[in-house]
Amino acid sequence: MSAVRRVVIAAGDAWVDAVATALLDRLAAAPDLRMCLATGSTPLPVYDRAARSPESFAQASVLLLDEFGGLPADEPASCDCVLRDHLVDRVPLAEYRSIDPDADDLAAELRSIDTWIDGGGIDLAVLGLGRNGHLGMNEPGSPPDGRTARVDLAPTTIEGAQRYFEGRAHPKWGVTVGLRDLLAAREVWVLATGAAKADIVVASVDRPATTDVPASLLRNHPECTWWLDDPADS
Repeated sequence: MSAVRRVVIAAGDAWVDAVATALLDRLAAAPDLRMCLATGSTPLPVYDRAARSPESFAQASVLLLDEFGGLPADEPASCDCVLRDHLVDRVPLAEYRSIDPDADDLAAELRSIDTWIDGGGIDLAVLGLGRNGHLGMNEPGSPPDGRTARVDLAPTTIEGAQRYFEGRAHPKWGVTVGLRDLLAAREVWVLATGAAKADIVVASVDRPATTDVPASLLRNHPECTWWLDDPADS
């Protein structure tokens, strides 16, 4: 199947409305959608808006994309807590699969996530875009055939995460769904907003695909949509 790259550009609230409406449309067409969802600041307004139609999610399943390791159990900025606050605890779901990076048997936890994916694949992966092009916590140089794994975070990712933790924690590693399964998702959306993302959008969309910019590997994906606001498209 040939690659289909779609770029959707909107401003402000119109961007949030466009992505949230598209998500609800997907759920209307396929109520049992299996989704892998990112957190970070970019997709949260989309989840907030989509959660206003909770009945749309009743048959859907959600897999958390990634999670920071070594956090206190009550850390409100963990990816799990954030996704619960903005979506999971506000809508009915058929299933929600989080990630426990501090599991006593981490290898078993990683295998269990891969087993979840193997049970039906990922219909829709909703991803943010790191300033170095990472997808989830798949940093530059990550293997395209990698599966769920414990990973060390790049310095830019460590630095950028501090806006979430406000000095309470300084995670340097995490667990992420691997590139193999993200690239194999039936549909992928990449969400990017703000002028600070413009350069990496160009590197991902308009320059040759390379593992140095993981998001550029989506160049060959059969169904990929880039949802950009005006500054990210600048």
